[in-house]
Amino acid sequence: MTTPWGELALTRFPEDPRDRLRAWDASDEYLLRYLAQEGVPLSGTVVVVGDRWGALVTALAEHRPTQITDSHLTQEATRANLARHGVEPGAVRLLSTQDPPPGRVDVLLVRVPKSLALLEDQLLRLAPGVHAGTVVVGTGMVKEIHTSTLRLFERILGPTRTSLAEKKARLIFCTPDPALERPASPWPYVYTLPDGIGPASGRTVVNHAGVFCADRLDIGTRFFLEHLPGGGGGRRVVDLGCGNGVVGTAVALADPAAEVLFVDESFQAVASAEATYKANGVAGHAEFRVGDGLAGVPSGSVDLVLNNPPFHSHQATTDATAWRMFTGARRALRPGGELWVIGNRHLGYHVKLRKLFGNSRLVASDPKFVVLKAVKR
Repeated sequence: MTTPWGELALTRFPEDPRDRLRAWDASDEYLLRYLAQEGVPLSGTVVVVGDRWGALVTALAEHRPTQITDSHLTQEATRANLARHGVEPGAVRLLSTQDPPPGRVDVLLVRVPKSLALLEDQLLRLAPGVHAGTVVVGTGMVKEIHTSTLRLFERILGPTRTSLAEKKARLIFCTPDPALERPASPWPYVYTLPDGIGPASGRTVVNHAGVFCADRLDIGTRFFLEHLPGGGGGRRVVDLGCGNGVVGTAVALADPAAEVLFVDESFQAVASAEATYKANGVAGHAEFRVGDGLAGVPSGSVDLVLNNPPFHSHQATTDATAWRMFTGARRALRPGGELWVIGNRHLGYHVKLRKLFGNSRLVASDPKFVVLKAVKR
């Protein structure tokens, strides 16, 4: 990536030489170019929210910025990109969306996230540290910035306008108004599950901002809950890509002797899963981990993996995440252990499972979804 601060060699995480997706886009370039051309002072506290793979903080590392992200993979990519460019450890402060934000913000740079709810949550958390002199600049591709995006900035921070588009990217300029009366945060959001979905029927769900289907049970998860495997006897179960944790919580409710590991790369998701589990007073043993899939889980240590893999990486459609989840599950499962997957019919997960496991059985289907089972031989 070419920046006013020099050429940067950047990669996503996990690094894969076959991956043709870049670790930056035109909106990152546009923002950095604007900061340099306008001479925006960067000597104060610089906070970067939503930096996808560390491109922004790597370029601005000499100004000792703070990065705030919901993504464990982003943090790992950032660490690798900073190290590649010889940035001293600690020059960039890495925070998650669950960490307390800096108390004072002099420059706020926002890479607009896909989730409007996550943007709302982060702006509300950062607002107390924003003052009249804070420079606030957002950036995103044109298709990511909507009227609702601008209204959020305006409602929480102050008057907002946009730039002209360049290379299908656009900037957002916001002038903070300290006198603005900000709304109370609606996050986390709590709701009750419907009946007829097995052990989780009528139970409580807690969703932090940015977690998929934050205000209701999505139809895919509902279908999965209706067809979860039975059994008991204290199995070691993983809710892989746990989201709000409702699937793993349902397993724990059905089998209090089960040990359930909730894992997701989203800090917001794992916080939601832990809150959902605790809200339902489950008596079993559970572990909550933010991480890269099943990395760090010992081989052959798991009896059951439950998975609803994502098929998007930001704006790109890709099966790379699903493939890595399935591969990790096969390694972590003991012989005879099972991977249960739900997905849209058109994604063809049965082909991948047969290639990896040598088998795939259809457990249930409807016009949109399939539940598949693969057994490690």
